[in-house]
Amino acid sequence: QVDLVESGGGLVQSGGSVLLSCTASGSYIKINTMGWYRRSPGQQRVLVATITSDGRQHYADSVKGRFTISRVGAEGPVYLEMNDLQPDDTAVYYCNADITVEALMPWGVNHNSYNYWGQGTQVTVSS
Repeated sequence: QVDLVESGGGLVQSGGSVLLSCTASGSYIKINTMGWYRRSPGQQRVLVATITSDGRQHYADSVKGRFTISRVGAEGPVYLEMNDLQPDDTAVYYCNADITVEALMPWGVNHNSYNYWGQGTQVTVSS
């Protein structure tokens, strides 16, 4: 059982900043890529930023230059620093991680990778 626990979020004025954090807990072999996604009201969930285990970052065009994703070592936590927030950034933000776990099979033990999601944290930006 692996869980992703998010913290941060809340209500902020336009131009303000928020820091989100996400920590993995449970039994696993390693954490691969971690990232943040968001779902705005009436929209589908979309990628915000990702960071690989060796620190390579990727951002959605809409947040480049304003948001920064970071990670503390291979185990995390992963952070999303959001600056110059705008009303269009209002969304539920979800932590995501690709995690390798040990799976006990009839023939032995496998190492399988699965995609995990946090419960989501609301960020509301007022104009």
